[in-house]
Amino acid sequence: MSNESITKTFVVAALLSIVCAIVVSLSDVSLKGLQRRNQALDKQLNILRAAGLVESDAKVSAEESERLFAKAKTVVVDLATGQIVPDADPDATLADKTNVVPLSKEEDLASIKTRPQRAVVYLFYDDAEKLQSVVLPIVGTGLWSTMRGFLSLNGDLATVCRIVFYEHGETPGLGGEISNPAWTSKWEGKSVYNASGEPVIEVVKGTVDPSSESASNQIDGISGATLTGAGVTQTVQFWLGNSGYGPFLEELRKTNGAASATHDLEDEGKDAQ
Repeated sequence: MSNESITKTFVVAALLSIVCAIVVSLSDVSLKGLQRRNQALDKQLNILRAAGLVESDAKVSAEESERLFAKAKTVVVDLATGQIVPDADPDATLADKTNVVPLSKEEDLASIKTRPQRAVVYLFYDDAEKLQSVVLPIVGTGLWSTMRGFLSLNGDLATVCRIVFYEHGETPGLGGEISNPAWTSKWEGKSVYNASGEPVIEVVKGTVDPSSESASNQIDGISGATLTGAGVTQTVQFWLGNSGYGPFLEELRKTNGAASATHDLEDEGKDAQ
């Protein structure tokens, strides 16, 4: 055909499109395994950051991340009863699309409509099998987006170890500061419950008054992001309450200080069955 033929132009364009499609498809298939591994490593790293084992700006190799994460005791928890589910597979639990229960308007403080029936949590112990921290996945609604992160409590199960937000769509420079280590560091050591055991930790508007009786439960707000701060407050209070991890944390308190809280809770779960 002539180089100026319209038919030839369409044929060449079609062949080029087909070749490109094949190359893209092959690349996607070949890289899928690597993408999944990178996603798993990123999740591990965020859990380690929440547990206080890795600093937020530290560069950690895949080998070091996996070595540190191996210290975690990953368990599946029935949120309604607070019991650890014996022999449950965490990966299967996370992949189970039917693993949800609806929330009533009264329950849905985090504005998420549903929550998992079973959740995967991460327990970290020291060499003496004393609980150091428990890392809890959290999700809630901010001003513009769904916020996903990890909240960890210290071994006393009453104070914050760290909080990490790894996914959100809040406004950069305003609500987006919820993922800024300079702000999340303000959570460390804060008390999460009042004397009655109710979750009262909150992000305030402005700065915390150190002379206030509630100062130990409060975190400085982010300038220009009052509604995002309110969403973070509601998210954290929901997951620490009775509709979230409250029953599990209560069970964990009963065994905290024993040789292994995980083993004791697993035994209780088997007895219940």
